[in-house]
Amino acid sequence: MGKIIVAGSIAYDHIMEFPGYFSEQIIAEKADNLSISFLVKSLKKVRGGSAPNIAYNLALTGQKVEILGTVGNDFESYRKWLEENGVGTGLVRVREDDFTASCFINTDLSGNQITGFYPGAMAYDELICMSDIPMNDVSMVIIAPTEPAAMSKWCDELQRIGTPYLYDSGMQIPRLQPEDLIKGILGARIVIFNEYEYEMMRKKTGLTMDDILDRVEIAVITLGEKGSELRTRNETVRVRAAKPTRVVDPTGAGDAYRAGLLKGYFEDAGLEEMGKYASVTSVYAVEHLGATEHRYTLDEFYTRYRENFG
Repeated sequence: MGKIIVAGSIAYDHIMEFPGYFSEQIIAEKADNLSISFLVKSLKKVRGGSAPNIAYNLALTGQKVEILGTVGNDFESYRKWLEENGVGTGLVRVREDDFTASCFINTDLSGNQITGFYPGAMAYDELICMSDIPMNDVSMVIIAPTEPAAMSKWCDELQRIGTPYLYDSGMQIPRLQPEDLIKGILGARIVIFNEYEYEMMRKKTGLTMDDILDRVEIAVITLGEKGSELRTRNETVRVRAAKPTRVVDPTGAGDAYRAGLLKGYFEDAGLEEMGKYASVTSVYAVEHLGATEHRYTLDEFYTRYRENFG
């Protein structure tokens, strides 16, 4: 197989912990004139973004991968880390006059969160043209969440070029126009949603699973701790989740799932085995804080597979 290009957001996540309760600090009758500051007890800056998260997991499974997106003048240390971990960055565009997209997440003792997101250089993703990228050695492009206009443009371009893509609309479903969402889905080789995303998509577009499978080779709905459901026009399988040694942070499990799915796909595995591969890759992420803090060898991956599925 050739390489996989993961096109999507590239970001830093700033994770803060507030040792109290937001509700105790906010006066409801003064909410229309709010001026408040939270003194946090910890701050952790971690590598994030949909494209690097997915690409890192693809590299762990031995696949050749590059990311595509726009970053700012603070990206160099992130680039070095990605290259050291098997992720190509030659397609990344740099804006020297801006910062890499950044998410600021403050969580209180009840798990309530106040989040701010600065798109920064990501806002320029729409300027990237798939037609400018050599596709002769590309097996698939993953279109992951980023600026909606960029996602829709890339779908159009890949359909014209004839390069297959996996469509991962994810958190951008509310911002995508219904017609763009429909075109992106129906032009894909593989589509993937979690349960909530699928319902949002269905209500927004009116598409049924039969509509999707008339045009798409594989449709996947992830079900969290209940596993996942994988469908083709002629087959539906339900695969249980692999057993974690501990549950620390489920946030990166979906990105890791995609790596196992494509590992199976490009090995011509059956639908059920694809789901089992994906189940194993996702469970590693659940056991660590952050989407790219886990690590394993292929030998360890196959051992974990046998422990869970025989």
